[in-house]
Amino acid sequence: MKTPEAAGRQYHYYEFVMAAFVVILICSNLIGPAKIAQAEFPLVGALTFGAGVLFFPVSYVFGDVLTEVYGYARSRRVIWAGFAGLAFASFMAWVVVALPPAPFWKNQAAYEVAFGSTWRISLASMIAYFCGEFVNSFVLAKMKILTEGRWLWTRTIGSTIFGEGVDSLIFYQLAFYGTGIIPADKLPAVMLAQFVAKVGVEVVFTPVTYFIVGWLKRAEREDYYDRGTRFTPFSLKV
Repeated sequence: MKTPEAAGRQYHYYEFVMAAFVVILICSNLIGPAKIAQAEFPLVGALTFGAGVLFFPVSYVFGDVLTEVYGYARSRRVIWAGFAGLAFASFMAWVVVALPPAPFWKNQAAYEVAFGSTWRISLASMIAYFCGEFVNSFVLAKMKILTEGRWLWTRTIGSTIFGEGVDSLIFYQLAFYGTGIIPADKLPAVMLAQFVAKVGVEVVFTPVTYFIVGWLKRAEREDYYDRGTRFTPFSLKV
């Protein structure tokens, strides 16, 4: 176990985990939102969900890994990096969509559907991501102290329940309520389906999370406990 004195340490794989987190986050917001999918599942029947559900829970897995191995403060830096990357990608998507198409290029309408998220959806996505990720990291860090580092699965799944719950509640309300894109009476069902799917992915990925966390702890010789950590989101200090 390491204490806050380890804050100045250099790590071998921290930057790679950060890069993977940011890439997955941007993919989830650029590739996923344009498509609403429906699939049949045993016991529960048909579920409707945004295709971004395939990406976004994986970012929570990486968020869990970051907090579990490197601590809340370093996870906080990654969350801010993801927020900056998401903001830049959303802005550039808006710029590219707004550029006048060449007369011979006939794909503008399809391009707008795929990448032309409205400012409301983009803003909702960034706010929901910001709140959800920090809730996820905070809950995991506190649960790690409470459980004295035991029962990793309880804090990875538990933190995801809180983080994804906050994310889904904020995003769908801010992005779609009153717009008619998703009927108001269908919004709770879509929110619930997204939440269940995201938490389900976390549960399925639990063995992978265990493997990555165990490997990184051994490779980095680090197992950070956030005793004495300032949990404000508005800092980049470690």
